[in-house]
Amino acid sequence: MPRVLIIDDQKDVRAMVAIVLRVNRFEVVEAESGAAGLKAFLESHFDAAIVDIFLGDTSGVDVITALRERAPALPVVAVSGMTALDFIDQSPHLANVACLQKPFRPNDLLQALRKAQAVAGGEISAAV
Repeated sequence: MPRVLIIDDQKDVRAMVAIVLRVNRFEVVEAESGAAGLKAFLESHFDAAIVDIFLGDTSGVDVITALRERAPALPVVAVSGMTALDFIDQSPHLANVACLQKPFRPNDLLQALRKAQAVAGGEISAAV
């Protein structure tokens, strides 16, 4: 069962993403902050990550950069409530990141995860 790390400081968003992924046969670990997400990532193996760009304790761009430094081929979905997704150009570690804008539907999330998998060249599909 593929493992996905969800890093989002909004509890309701984390819960919705977790439900969608669990229904589609993913194992999910939730983190409420960038620091908690990085700690979880260091302690376990993940097949993908879903990271909010605007976290309360740090920048999601910095979190993605740190994840990619440790696992360059990790499929990542960057989630943002902002209309402009200009953050992608801020770091070479974000070159192969799939973007998803809030609010999104469950199918949008699964499509973004498939896209992240495709651009990273990994294999994480469950029921996706």
